[in-house]
Amino acid sequence: MLAYMCVSVSMLASGSRGNCAIVASTQTRILIDAGISCRETFKRMRSLGEDPHSLTAILITHEHNDHIYGLATLAKKLRIPVFMTGATHAAWARALRNEKGERPHLEKLERFESGHRFQIGDIEVKPFTIPHDAVDPVGFTFRAEGSKVSMVTDLGYVPVNVRDHLRGSDILVMESNHDVEMLRGGSYPWAVKQRVASNVGHLSNEKLADFLTSDYDNSAAFVVLAHLSEQNNHPEIARKGAERALGERGGLFQSRLFVAMQSEPLPAIRL
Repeated sequence: MLAYMCVSVSMLASGSRGNCAIVASTQTRILIDAGISCRETFKRMRSLGEDPHSLTAILITHEHNDHIYGLATLAKKLRIPVFMTGATHAAWARALRNEKGERPHLEKLERFESGHRFQIGDIEVKPFTIPHDAVDPVGFTFRAEGSKVSMVTDLGYVPVNVRDHLRGSDILVMESNHDVEMLRGGSYPWAVKQRVASNVGHLSNEKLADFLTSDYDNSAAFVVLAHLSEQNNHPEIARKGAERALGERGGLFQSRLFVAMQSEPLPAIRL
């Protein structure tokens, strides 16, 4: 008798105040980013019926605080491998020097390079470079049990290399950070507005809609909108923009579009 196979994505937190997700197969559970506290990560996992000590590894996209805030404590408590690029690790370590000038130590650090596949348990991980103002930011694709999951946030636009990596996804998690007009009229300082809207900033609802209309291959059974700004976006604005874009491609099914939130986890999406 064949064992039941399942690949899933659980969004624990998504937004400007912290990002954290789980990609899992039947054998392997990977925490993607650690942007909320260890306590809150454990709390949200348990609320979804997940055991934090079942995690296989932690995988980091880049060194910005909303993606690494809880990393040091999580790594110390769980004692599992932490995967990041060498440049990202160096930037994280510099930022967390203590008053003696000593850098933090990760007991089980594993370095990877963008563009080079590697394996965590039975999940194949492919990191790829994204346009963002970090030292070495990456998105990821994950392959396990015949399924492909793609996860990409924190990018100012969708270049050709990113489009190519996203093709053939069964679950697509993608940034829909801000509404252009809300950002322009919002309270952020002008320099911050320019940074967010730049090609190394964050993907707007409008840029995501352009991608979904013109470059998306319509392959995913589930699309998740992620990293929404609480000041410069609204879940329904982001959802409606994505629905219109998907509808133009004839690929919109009401049950397949989800919005990941900052304040509460999104239950597991399973293939």
